Amino acid sequence: MSTVRRPDHRSAHRPARAAHANGLRHVLTHLITPLLMCIGMGLAYLGAFAHPAPHHLPVAVVGSGRSIQLLAQSINDKAGGDLEVRTVGDRAAAVDRLTHQAIFGAYVIPAQEAKGAKRAKGASDAADASGSERAQGRAGRSGEAGAPSGSGGSGGSGGSSTSRTSSGSAGRDGAGGAARPGKPVPELLVATAGSDTSATVVQKVFTPIAAQQGAPLKVTDVAPTTEDDPTGQGVFFLLVAISIGSYASVAVIGGAGAVLPLRLRTALAIGTSFVVGLIGTAFAGPVFHLVDHGLVGLWGMAWLYSAGVLLIGTGLHTFLKRWTTLGVMTLFVMLNFTSSGGIFRPEMQNGFFAALHSFWNGAGFVEGVRSHVYFDGYGLAGHVWTLVGWLVAGLVVIGVAALAEKRRRTAEAEAAAHAAAVAAAAVAATVPEPAWSARPAGGAGPGASHGSAHAAAALEEERDEELEEAVGV
Repeated sequence: MSTVRRPDHRSAHRPARAAHANGLRHVLTHLITPLLMCIGMGLAYLGAFAHPAPHHLPVAVVGSGRSIQLLAQSINDKAGGDLEVRTVGDRAAAVDRLTHQAIFGAYVIPAQEAKGAKRAKGASDAADASGSERAQGRAGRSGEAGAPSGSGGSGGSGGSSTSRTSSGSAGRDGAGGAARPGKPVPELLVATAGSDTSATVVQKVFTPIAAQQGAPLKVTDVAPTTEDDPTGQGVFFLLVAISIGSYASVAVIGGAGAVLPLRLRTALAIGTSFVVGLIGTAFAGPVFHLVDHGLVGLWGMAWLYSAGVLLIGTGLHTFLKRWTTLGVMTLFVMLNFTSSGGIFRPEMQNGFFAALHSFWNGAGFVEGVRSHVYFDGYGLAGHVWTLVGWLVAGLVVIGVAALAEKRRRTAEAEAAAHAAAVAAAAVAATVPEPAWSARPAGGAGPGASHGSAHAAAALEEERDEELEEAVGV
């Protein structure tokens, strides 16, 4: 009697379960990248922008004399390190420092008030001196003529009356000045093109001080932005657009262009940066009118910035492979946007991001554009050199990557040659001599052919995975 064996369903499902487990492991491995991006973006943006507060923000009080120095010292003491208050001799000097971004606000006390106070004090001193002289003169005449002392008392009374009249007159003049609608008011000088947020902070500091003096605060912007960019933050968002175009191109050049020699990938990176710079200039000028002049200089800085990002990213792809996107995002988004000064200047941030602002490429672009467009090129050379430095760093990374790829190709060629030799030796040991001798001269054995095909398939699979990762991100 024959026995019919039923199929084992558990053994039939094992290959499917294994495939699902491998697929799930593959997905979970690739999910590490976006999760790390989430953590990095949260730490960077919230760490830089969550609690903005001034740290030794330089401002000035305009004027001279002890009263001005006491006012500056009083503001400095109350700020507790938030402000760095100094005195400036006159309004022209304050405007010059604002346009050089040495200070971010200047409080100008009305000159008429200071002169009025000096005149009132001078009149009071003169009245006191005059009354004293008259009293002494009357006392001398009374002594010579033998007049009664009551006359002297009367004269003293007259002197006091004169003094009170002078004081009263001065008081009326002051009251009349306060009542006049044309009385000068305190003025605050700011430069919103340097930083709108810093100008707002300075205004909040000096508005209560003007109120204590019983006068409204007049705010004068000595370096305004264009009408289509009232907050001055359009330059920052231009930086965002150029950065995304640059580091996203890195993923494509590194993934799809992995089969190309490094010199061709470098040429592609430089050419792409040229186009990205043109797109950014079009956005800043004819499209959104963020900048009304100096577009050629803006394009030059945009090209320098984009070329630095693309060259560094292209070189890093040799080493980071599918982690390249996370690497360039860390460099040119997380650390770059937060330290650029486009939203808050370094004086409004903690020490870490304030330190990055001094040499990071995003800060070089934002501050360079501001200097070129709004501040007559003051400090522009330093910002351009910052961008040039990052471009040179990109060329250095490309050079290191070229050496690494050359060594890798040499090692792969040696490994392939060794594998072919081993396969040939194995075939020679197992295949009879006539069969082997029948092969064409110089031909490799079947084992070598199988090894080469396997290596080519592995390389193609790796390239497909890199391109899939880049396109997915």
